[in-house]
Amino acid sequence: MSPFLRPSWSRRHFKHKLHTPGCFVQQLSRERRGAPAPPHAPVSASLWRRLVVVEAKMAAQAAAAAQAAAAQAAQAEAAESWYLALLGFAEHFRTSSPPKIRLCVHCLQAVFPFKPPQRIEARTHLQLGSVLYHHTKNSEQARSHLEKAWLISQQITQFEDVKFEAASLLSELYCQENSVDAAKPLLRKAIQISQQTPYWHCRLLFQLAQLHTLEKDLVSACDLLGVGAEYARVVGSEYTRALFLLSKGMVKSVKPCLKQLQQCIQTISTLHDDEILPSNPADLFHWLPKEHMCVLVYLVTVMHSMQAGYLEKAQKYTDKALMQLEKLKMLDCSPILSSFQVILLEHIIMCRLVTGHKATALQEISQVCQLCQQSPRLFSNHAAQLHTLLGLYCVSVNCMDNAEAQFTTALRLTNHQELWAFIVTNLASVYIREGNRHQEVLYSLLERINPDHSFPVSSHCLRAAAFYVRGLFSFFQGRYNEAKRFLRETLKMSNAEDLNRLTACSLVLLGHIFYVLGNHRESNNMVVPAMQLASKIPDMSVQLWSSALLRDLNKACGNAMDAHEAAQMHQNFSQQLLQDHIEACSLPEHNLITWTDGPPPVQFQAQNGPNTSLASLL
Repeated sequence: MSPFLRPSWSRRHFKHKLHTPGCFVQQLSRERRGAPAPPHAPVSASLWRRLVVVEAKMAAQAAAAAQAAAAQAAQAEAAESWYLALLGFAEHFRTSSPPKIRLCVHCLQAVFPFKPPQRIEARTHLQLGSVLYHHTKNSEQARSHLEKAWLISQQITQFEDVKFEAASLLSELYCQENSVDAAKPLLRKAIQISQQTPYWHCRLLFQLAQLHTLEKDLVSACDLLGVGAEYARVVGSEYTRALFLLSKGMVKSVKPCLKQLQQCIQTISTLHDDEILPSNPADLFHWLPKEHMCVLVYLVTVMHSMQAGYLEKAQKYTDKALMQLEKLKMLDCSPILSSFQVILLEHIIMCRLVTGHKATALQEISQVCQLCQQSPRLFSNHAAQLHTLLGLYCVSVNCMDNAEAQFTTALRLTNHQELWAFIVTNLASVYIREGNRHQEVLYSLLERINPDHSFPVSSHCLRAAAFYVRGLFSFFQGRYNEAKRFLRETLKMSNAEDLNRLTACSLVLLGHIFYVLGNHRESNNMVVPAMQLASKIPDMSVQLWSSALLRDLNKACGNAMDAHEAAQMHQNFSQQLLQDHIEACSLPEHNLITWTDGPPPVQFQAQNGPNTSLASLL
């Protein structure tokens, strides 16, 4: 049904029963027709006359009541006719091509001169507010109508849809006008009085949580999402509980939440389709089919595992998700499946680069290119990420000029704040490694991602990474005390959020600083746990770096056997990285590093061999 053709009253509300003394009327009519009365006790003539008079009066009253009710019903039916007619015209004008919004608004405004009942008045204010909000720039009138709808609807019982839709739209409008302080108490009140209406209670909780997230108040957002997840559990909606847990997983590092989410999706995946139809009002959030939800949960698990440095777990869930996607794509051509596939590949590519599988990463980058060739929309949404991945690949094979070009291209293509901060952080590390070539640009970049001041995004991980880059820069500048301060800040943040790779990188760099300063004992205390953590991830670059430091440390301390063992480890890591480097640079896809404009190239020409320096790897 159209959004307008939902009258708040209809004919069924006016079919009132006439409560009249029917037995008396029937008896009187029988007397008039000469029909015998039902047997009853003998009565006197005077009593009988009085009874007839009483029945006659009651019959007259009943007739008058019936006439009045009939007139009321006729009037109500007439009122319903004009109301439905105006709604019909309004809907016709709204859905015209192009929409005739001004005429639609005129039709809705014509309802008020009839002085309709409160239900119609409130609903019409809501409809007017919605049309003006979505189709015009007249936010003042839209706000006025929505405020009236919210005010009137609170005085009417069993009018939840109008009441809470008005609250939801009005809070959106307040946020659009930068009146967040007006939106928050409105949503809180609506949440408070909607606990008996599961659909709206959940929707309003989501809305307020999103508002807190936009304000970077992640604690309040997580609290609300936790309340929503518990509420959904109590009312028996596993699907909506999964949505709350998914949202909470996007806001903050939450190991217990991720575990609950995986258990929840297992429950949903065992249900038949008819078991998750919205018989439960809290299940009306049919955001994705359950099969798509399973893939999404795998994807969130991959994201968290990669960020935390559990790369084997990330690989395991990527394989599961991609297998599920292949099955779904045989029967379903939904574009979201290709988006899921690209995002999964983007994350597993970063994992491959860390674990020292550059050739596989490059082939998967080529796979993303092929997917983007099939869909211009997909390429438009992921072009910046694709160039970022190529930049990371270029860094791994020591093609720094190409890395700079790829990161610069990615920056030009994105307006997403977190991706921007990620790219700038990596570009800054490229400039740091290149020495004094880009000092002015480097200082500008470091200032823009200064974690001590106004960091551009709320991401805990990116802010910790920014501290690490500052520490790396200070190390190369020989400002060791400053470098230690930045790296200790990175350690504090990465330990708090279980960011194992950043922890390992910070430890090994601190170990290197202490080694340079001649503090071998403290250096060893940093490097040994760095190696252990890097082996657990596994991070080939940190293992290579740590083994070289352990070799030099043990030599300096006169531990010949330990030095030999560390040297052997370093040699093994070097050989693995060298073989992978040669294989990656020999692939025809390696030519992608020169692509910086337009759609992805369709074909690749084979390389004769690696043309990049291996010195930095060894």
